[in-house]
Amino acid sequence: MSRRIPADCVLPDPAAVRTVRSADGAELNVEEYGPAGAPLVVLAHGWTCSTAFWAPVVNRLAADFRVVAYDQRGHGRSPAPAGPAGYATAKLAEDLEAVLTATVPEGRRAVVVGHSMGGMTIMAAGDRPAVAARTAANVLVNTGPGALIAELTVLPPAVRAKVLRRFLHRQILRSRLPLGPVTGLTRAALKYATMGPATPADRVEACAQVVHACPAKVRFHWATVLDTLDVQDGLAKLTAPTAVIAGSHDRLTPPVHARRIAAALADPRGLLELPGTGHMSPLERPAEVAAEIRRVAALVAAEPPTAEAVTAEAPTAEAATAAPLTAEPLEETA
Repeated sequence: MSRRIPADCVLPDPAAVRTVRSADGAELNVEEYGPAGAPLVVLAHGWTCSTAFWAPVVNRLAADFRVVAYDQRGHGRSPAPAGPAGYATAKLAEDLEAVLTATVPEGRRAVVVGHSMGGMTIMAAGDRPAVAARTAANVLVNTGPGALIAELTVLPPAVRAKVLRRFLHRQILRSRLPLGPVTGLTRAALKYATMGPATPADRVEACAQVVHACPAKVRFHWATVLDTLDVQDGLAKLTAPTAVIAGSHDRLTPPVHARRIAAALADPRGLLELPGTGHMSPLERPAEVAAEIRRVAALVAAEPPTAEAVTAEAPTAEAATAAPLTAEPLEETA
């Protein structure tokens, strides 16, 4: 029997739900919260998560923002790709472009927030004019542009040999085994690997319920992509104002990644390091994460749009022949 989770870890009823079709035909579940016409925030979750991961942040923003959250391919209600070719950082970038095209009206822009693999998605899309045209600012949370295995600190310091550490980390992350039911042991392991030491038990439970819902096959294929991740080029091409959030106790993407990202940004707007916090900042410290999103939104609302946001470049020949980005009819909910 599942333990109770905090009230703020339950998503409110969405204002609208739609299915967005990406360039290769992949279907993405997209949920919208808050008043239509309000300032836009788009949320991209991380590896093994879903829109449910963002519940504490959605609950803190939806009164004043139109919050768009989508399930990355293979996660939540978005179907898994048919084969390995559907798992790639380029596909994540295509999906983000499709979601922004479908949910951000022409002439408007959104604050785009990515946690973990969601942040990597934003960086992977750094060279896409259609994404830049609809982005007012970015917030990159608990993420990194590459060298993920090399910087992991999941294993204890006693395992000192770098080669052995990398090998063992790789075996852990790329396991094909199902996580099984949530138990006391799996909660303890998840808390150790992904959350700060003082995280309350009910928030660990909320995290476990989200992560355990991810299919083992999907977890494995995306872990394979993350193993060799390199989105440095995309990071260098991000032109929108961008803020970075890190957790001081993040074992999966330690703060060294956040510092590298901040140093590489064309328009950095702050690096917030949350003390005592692990990899799951939006669940562990949702008030601070939501406040930072609000700060960035207010910051860019007072500024004129960049040249990239005003005019998108003409599509390439490859883009012109790609499958169209489409959205199924919007389903408004009561």
